[in-house]
Amino acid sequence: MNNRNPKVDAFLRRARKWREELAKLRTVILECGLAEELKWGVPVYTFQNKNIVGINGLKNFCALAFFEGVLLKDSKRILVRPGQHTQAARWVKFTSLQEIAGKTATLKSYIREAIEIEKAGVKIKLKKTSDFKVPEEFQTKLAEAPNLKAAFEALTPGRQRAYLFYFSGAKQSKTRAARVEKCLRQILNGKGLNDR
Repeated sequence: MNNRNPKVDAFLRRARKWREELAKLRTVILECGLAEELKWGVPVYTFQNKNIVGINGLKNFCALAFFEGVLLKDSKRILVRPGQHTQAARWVKFTSLQEIAGKTATLKSYIREAIEIEKAGVKIKLKKTSDFKVPEEFQTKLAEAPNLKAAFEALTPGRQRAYLFYFSGAKQSKTRAARVEKCLRQILNGKGLNDR
């Protein structure tokens, strides 16, 4: 299946940086038989409507991201966790066409492995928001204000985790307390940490 999605064509035409590299990654992925879509504003490649990989250009590199990359064997040790709190996704970073060309066979192998994992129905047991520690400074505020607790619980799990990571990221109690105070209005308004 080598069907190119016109929305991805438009995405690549608009790409200011990494256009050739993204086009090459696209070709490699399509040669593996995945369906091409545009989700969240970036090309995503699916197998039986399940997300397998995506590509994107960032400031200093472009990347091929495996949605459930943690399940791959990664025999070549090329997969990287995108962020310290990322549970499932892994990506491969590139800064040139030559790098992509040198890893094409490996990328195809990894993509085929990801498809086989999806076919087998293997699932990742992700941590739930309730598994994360709530900093004492925030726990105190939640206990004092039932409306804050209700507003926090109404947030999506991802927004809840973002706040917990932000609060917990401070080493000193006074800094954690200041972060909590700063975010109270935002939480009560039903907004995530980075929402406007």
